[in-house]
Amino acid sequence: MTARRGARKLRLHIENFRRKAEIFHITPERYAAAARRHRALARRLDVTIGWDGDIVEQALREADVAIGVPGRRERLRERAPQLAWIHHPSAGVDPLMPFDWLPADMVLTNNRGVHGAKAEEFIRMAITMLHTRMPEVIAQQHARVWRQVFTPALAGRTALVIGLGDLGEGAARAARQLGLTVIGVRRNARPCRHADRVHTFRALDRLLPKADFVVVAVPLTAETRNLLSRERLELLKPGCGVINIARGPVIDNAALADKLAAGTLGGAVLDVVDPEPLPPDSALWDVPNLVITPHISCDDGDDYVALTLDRWFENLARFLQNKPLANRVNRTLGY
Repeated sequence: MTARRGARKLRLHIENFRRKAEIFHITPERYAAAARRHRALARRLDVTIGWDGDIVEQALREADVAIGVPGRRERLRERAPQLAWIHHPSAGVDPLMPFDWLPADMVLTNNRGVHGAKAEEFIRMAITMLHTRMPEVIAQQHARVWRQVFTPALAGRTALVIGLGDLGEGAARAARQLGLTVIGVRRNARPCRHADRVHTFRALDRLLPKADFVVVAVPLTAETRNLLSRERLELLKPGCGVINIARGPVIDNAALADKLAAGTLGGAVLDVVDPEPLPPDSALWDVPNLVITPHISCDDGDDYVALTLDRWFENLARFLQNKPLANRVNRTLGY
C-alpha cells in the first residue's frame, strides 16, 4: 500500500450538497486556498468537486479518498473499488448510522476538533444569558413591561457538562472562565484539564441535582438518545439552566417544555431540536424562558471550510505515510 500511494497521484473527490448552508460548501476557490497552504500535499492529488451527486458515480470509480459522504451509499465498494477513506465534514455521524453501508476496509473520519472554539463562545454567552434571566427580560421588553430582575454574581456556581469531546471541552473552558465549578460526565472518568471532576454516566442521576447549569454536548447514539429523560429532568434543582448543543433527541423536549412552563427551571437554550428545521406550528416556539437558536452554535461562519481542509490535509499526511488517521469513527460507539 505504501508503494502504491507513493507511485502516483491520489484521486480525491469532494461531494457538496446545496441543501446545506453555504458556509459548508467546499468550492473550487476554497479548495484552492487550502491547497496553497499545503502545497506539497496538494501536489499529490487530482481533485474533482461535485454537487448533489452530479458527477459522483464517475468520480467514485477512480477515487482513492473522498470528502463528503455520497448521498446514495448502497453497494459502495462495488461503485468505488479503490476508495480507502471517506471524511465526513461534520462532527456528528448519526445521520450515517447504521454503518452497514461502510465496507470493512474503508475508514470513515469526522470533523471533530473544528467546533470547539465556537462552542466555547456560545456556552459563555448562554450561561451568562440564563444566569441574568435574559429570556425573561426580553419577554418583558416585548410585552412593554418595566420590572426589574436582579440576579447575584455568577462565580461559584456549578456547571455539569455532559460529554467532553470537542464541544464539551469548549463548554468546560467557558464555564471555568466564568468562575464556575465544572463537573464533567463521559463514558470514562479520564481527567479533563478544564473540569474539576470527571465521572462516568453511571453517576449522572447523582450529579444532576448539584447542577446550576447543565450543558449537553454528547453525540447522538443509542446510549445517549433521551439521556435527559423526563425522570432525569425532574432531578434538576429549581432555577437550573439547561443548554443543548448536542442533538435534539438527547433531551425529552416535551418534558423540558413542561418544566419551563411550570417555572421549575430557570431557563433553557436549545441550539438543536427534533425535527430540524423546527416546524412553524411547534409548541416549542412559545415556551417561556426558552431560547431557540437554529443549529448555529459551533460552526465558524467565515472559516469552517478552511478549518476543515487544514485538518484534512494534516490527516492526508498520515494517510500517505500509512499512519493511523485522526478522528477515525468507531462504528460500534457511533462517533
